[in-house]
Amino acid sequence: MRNALILFDEKRFTLALPIYEKIYNNHPKEVYLKYCYGKCALYRSDKHETALTLLSEIYAKTPKIENIQYDLARANHLNYKFDDALVLIELAMANKHTLPQEKLDCKILKDYCINAKQFYNNPSNAKITNAGNILNTKYDEYVPVISADESIMIYTYRGVESLGGLQNEFMQPDKYGSYFEDVFISQKENEEWTKAKSISTNINTNVHDAAIALSVDGQNLFIYRDNGDDHGDIYMSTQMDTSWTAPQKLKGEVNSYSWEGSCSMTPDGKQLYFSSERSGGYGGKDIYRATLLSDSIWGNVVNLGDSINTAFDDDAPFIHPDGITLFYSSKGKNSMGGYDILQSKLKWQDSTFSKPINLGYPINTPDDDIYYVLSANGERGYYASGKKGGEGLKDIYSVTPGYVGKKPTAFILKGKITYNNEPVEADIVVEFINKNSENKQFGQFNSRVFNGNYLVSLPSGAEFVVKYKYKNFPYKTLDLSTANLEGYDEKIFDVNFTIPDTLATVAKVDSVKKDTVLAVVEKPKSIEPTFVPKSNIQSKTMDYAAKYGDISAEGLVFKVQIAAYKYPKNYVYKHLKGLGEVENLLLDGITRITIGGNFETLNKAFDHNKKVIKAGQPDAFVTVLYHRKRVYLEDLEKMGIFK
Repeated sequence: MRNALILFDEKRFTLALPIYEKIYNNHPKEVYLKYCYGKCALYRSDKHETALTLLSEIYAKTPKIENIQYDLARANHLNYKFDDALVLIELAMANKHTLPQEKLDCKILKDYCINAKQFYNNPSNAKITNAGNILNTKYDEYVPVISADESIMIYTYRGVESLGGLQNEFMQPDKYGSYFEDVFISQKENEEWTKAKSISTNINTNVHDAAIALSVDGQNLFIYRDNGDDHGDIYMSTQMDTSWTAPQKLKGEVNSYSWEGSCSMTPDGKQLYFSSERSGGYGGKDIYRATLLSDSIWGNVVNLGDSINTAFDDDAPFIHPDGITLFYSSKGKNSMGGYDILQSKLKWQDSTFSKPINLGYPINTPDDDIYYVLSANGERGYYASGKKGGEGLKDIYSVTPGYVGKKPTAFILKGKITYNNEPVEADIVVEFINKNSENKQFGQFNSRVFNGNYLVSLPSGAEFVVKYKYKNFPYKTLDLSTANLEGYDEKIFDVNFTIPDTLATVAKVDSVKKDTVLAVVEKPKSIEPTFVPKSNIQSKTMDYAAKYGDISAEGLVFKVQIAAYKYPKNYVYKHLKGLGEVENLLLDGITRITIGGNFETLNKAFDHNKKVIKAGQPDAFVTVLYHRKRVYLEDLEKMGIFK
């Protein structure tokens, strides 16, 4: 009972609820217990009817309990009894004991009831369907995020399968504790979702790990974490084969000393919409936009302005694969109550947004409706709700149709890239045709190393050339147009790097809304000769040299390593005579022996590496120093040096 009182006083009503429920069931005649249980029940969607019943009984017998009229008005509002709620609100506002802040709360609730009546009496044609027990359980499933083609769904789960089991707030096992958040993933096979499973031990831990966004190709997952000293930040993980990398905190200006807890990345990967409680906004949580700078750091953060943000909380942005349709949730504007889902359109001319449109009832309800996503084809929206009749607490639901007004226009280009029919990681560069040189590139993407799949979402109304590049093979191009595109379309274009480099061929594929699409294989100026890597690191270096071989940067040095030791050893290098000076470097506790000095680019170092191998040192490889610290080639990509 003491714990329940503490949680109640701290307004942690959802945590206090199960305690009061258990105690009340054993002591149903205790008025104070009934009141506490009834008020806590306001904060969990599956208990709203219980809240109305208990608070009505309390008010009938003890109408002078502090704030009971407002609490009962909330219960009526949440149970769609808007007229009854409005009567109680007027009584509460007229009550001489109602404080100024409480009267302001009454005014907000009154506006919610008026809006709710309007939407409830004029429902949209949206159909909402529970995703079923393949995804949902008797526990919590929420914040669903999807790839543009709906092949992947990732969401936040909180239940018996959570790592750590029942824990207290100090992450200690506690049978009276709570399950912490984990990230789960499901794949779509034959148009059906597969049984979801924990995504990866690199992501899920004993603390709260919550999914908040997924890139359109499904390769980059954004998650929210609060490590206790930063109020909550946004992290990113990348898919690697069947697992995911350990999440890394976003660099730059997105994360601050305030809360940042939701985001969405544009299809070209160049901008990030996110919500933050940082100072300088319009009130509470605001939605901002950041730009990816040349050094892979997020910067140039701007507030979206009062066309989107309000004096209340505005959260959970989702930018559709069309690049211009924004969905988000707001407690302001014309909400039915709590968060409502709104839709707005970006105006390309001045980068502002149109007046937001409320998606209406039944998508929105008097309770919180948040974290909404829409498939690229516009056919289905997804979000979570604690509606009555679900599988458990919060469930994932699909919405058809999931938008207001004209259907979003988007084009998905996807396929598989292979070499000798084996999947490879290749570069995909998309450029605008007939645009100024400074705005020529739409974006740079890549296929997945473990299955060769790629996916690119392109906006309508433009001409594009898509370049497929793998090592030093002849690159292939795809010319396409979305100028006359209406609604949604997608094309599958597979690329196999096995065509002899002496040939140049032209292949036709299906048109995009009457526009011809051509694939052209071009002959490169030079092709890597007969060198065959003798180790994985040499193979990786050759791949990186093909993509970034001529890039240099201040403080960046490449060396050719021929040996290493932790304890002194004697080495003989007679076979390497004439290939440069031998140097001993003490790095990270290990002495590394290099030959040939410093090289400013990877190509120059790799050329020397091949000479050293040819001279009889088959295990020689290129090592990288950045400001005198050893780094890996992939680190240069993450830092934005290789780009």
